[in-house]
This record gives sequence, structure tokens and C-alpha cells, in this order.
Amino acid sequence: MSSAAPPTGDDLVRILATLANPHRMRVVAALARERAYVSGLARQLGISRALLQVHLRKLAAAGLVTASLELSEDGKAMNYYEVQPFVLTLTPEVIAAAVGTLTVPDSAAQPGAAR
Repeated sequence: MSSAAPPTGDDLVRILATLANPHRMRVVAALARERAYVSGLARQLGISRALLQVHLRKLAAAGLVTASLELSEDGKAMNYYEVQPFVLTLTPEVIAAAVGTLTVPDSAAQPGAAR
């Protein structure tokens, strides 16, 4: 996502929807400081590991974080997460260009369709 190409409409919707959650913003902020494993990050943020994993999956699906499985010194498998570099420039022109690439369900494109 660090490429110079502007995001597609679907990418932009996915990224903005993912970041429109305070927990996920806090996760990105923490991972921007340093990569972390799930248990340590959950303690740092004061949320359960289960809830954190839900947010990490959404961030990973949007391409904002990646995970790598590593073995600790005692042989325990630990999933480390790190934020992926990204720059999101949001202007009316970027939105206008992205709208032209949105995947719109057929029912939404029809006049009088329920919203």
C-alpha cells in the first residue's frame, strides 16, 4: 500500500472503514512505535486478546498490518504484528477518482433501490 498509485474505490472504502474504529487506530499507533506480539499488545492496550485478534484480522485484511510467527527462547510460538508503511492522501480529487472504480452491487445501482 506504499505505492504511489492512488487506491481504488473498494480499497479506499476498506481502508477508511477499517481505520474508523478507535481500537484499530490505537493498534496502529502502538505498532507504529514497535512491533508486538498479541498478548503483550493486548496488555499494553488494556483489551482482551480475543478482541485484539478481531481487530488485527481486520487491519491485516486491509493491508495495514502483517504478522510473522516466531519462536520464543523457550520454544513457544508467538505471532508478532507490525504496521505496514502507508500514506493515505485524501482529497476531493482522490475520492472522485476512486468513485469511478467502486464495485457497486447491481441492486444499489438501480433507481429506487433500498439503501
